[in-house]
Amino acid sequence: MPHFSIEYSANLESRLDMGEVCEIVRKAATETGIFPVGGIRVRAIRCEHYAIADGKADYGFLAMLLRLGEGRDLPARQKAGEHVFKALSASLDPVFASTKFALSFDMQINDAATSWKRNNIHDALKAEASHG
Repeated sequence: MPHFSIEYSANLESRLDMGEVCEIVRKAATETGIFPVGGIRVRAIRCEHYAIADGKADYGFLAMLLRLGEGRDLPARQKAGEHVFKALSASLDPVFASTKFALSFDMQINDAATSWKRNNIHDALKAEASHG
């Protein structure tokens, strides 16, 4: 379970392709080597209503949260987080250059005792790999 949730201000729609942003995050997450590919989820949620700083309408934001299962040590999480953040941040350089913009990324560890999941994607990926 690495689940990335991206909230972003609606005024970014004309400045970037959110499908591409999701793919950049997904690809960077796989490159870290610490996340099971079958568990990676990246979703983007457009925020229609928001207020930023002093209220100027042209300000934008993108806030990403990674919910992660237990079992990875702090250095591994930090290294993976840096890799994903650098890829995301670099892809947003044009947005930073054209407007006032805030980018954030936080990682949250889910307690295994209070986290339930059902997933058959892992098995499908294993089956594909054994037939490929």
